[in-house]
Amino acid sequence: MTSNEAVVPRRQPGELRADEGRADEVRLAGGRRAGGEAAAVDAGFAHARAAFLWACGMDVAVRKPGNVSVASAGHDMSARQFLHSARVSAAALFDARLAPGARLEAAARATREAVGCNTNLGILLLCAPLACAVERQPAADPAALRDALRVVLRGLDLDDARAAYRAIAIASPGGLGSAEAQDVATEPSVDLRAAMALAAHRDLIARQYAEDYAHVFGLGLDAFAGSVRAPLAQRVQAVYLAWLATWPDSHIVRKYGEAQARAVCAEALPWRERLACEPAAADGQAFADWDASLKARGLNPGTSADLTVCTLFIAALLNPVLLDERPPDMPAADWNEAC
Repeated sequence: MTSNEAVVPRRQPGELRADEGRADEVRLAGGRRAGGEAAAVDAGFAHARAAFLWACGMDVAVRKPGNVSVASAGHDMSARQFLHSARVSAAALFDARLAPGARLEAAARATREAVGCNTNLGILLLCAPLACAVERQPAADPAALRDALRVVLRGLDLDDARAAYRAIAIASPGGLGSAEAQDVATEPSVDLRAAMALAAHRDLIARQYAEDYAHVFGLGLDAFAGSVRAPLAQRVQAVYLAWLATWPDSHIVRKYGEAQARAVCAEALPWRERLACEPAAADGQAFADWDASLKARGLNPGTSADLTVCTLFIAALLNPVLLDERPPDMPAADWNEAC
């Protein structure tokens, strides 16, 4: 980061941009809306926070080959670190007084201070705009949520980009490399959505910012809905394998190159096809062996996992009944600690 970072103007907690006020959203002290909207917003935010924690809990409750889970640690990280990261980052992520970038920066800092490593940067990047969108549209309505998300994404400004760059520096993700334009190690000169658009060709998380999360609302939610009759754990695996078999994982691309990422896609595709017909195969030794093999090779499809969490977060926002479900093989103490 640049040496003059400390003097970059920042919005203070509770300070809004001029374009963020709306006649029907008059705020009282502490960022609350006036009138009868306050209760709806509070309930929506409480549900959104619960949905986020549920999605993060499901992320490690279910075996997803190459990723950390309760069943299988890996990459020098444990499931408990991911659960703890979700808890400590939620307060900032759902702080209605903060702008999107500020939420992201505060959540990344809380995570780093709590667990000492990067467990959730991609999750935070994907979920911060959604948290802001829920504030605008707390009702469980897909079209309204997407409209609110578009407003949030188009309202991202240079301050949000600065804060996001600081968040990335705090998290220090592996294999980040450098870019010709708007490199995260420099001071941004464009708003956050524009910066993400420049990276969209090489990073699937950035692409969601540029394309209004079209793939999450499409590929991700379709995979979750398509396996609706399967047990919850297998629905989560269906989402994960949809991402991993369809797109070269951006985290693997950064660390090992596109050829290796495409090779992992090729490994994932037959598993996606098999589990669509034989979901119980995910409980077999061969699936666990593939998980172990990816970890032994240092291959962590982290972007696919982050997009899975984002998909689950949206699914739970739109269907609150999901919050009552958890995998039967996850220890109750771990689940209660997460959610």
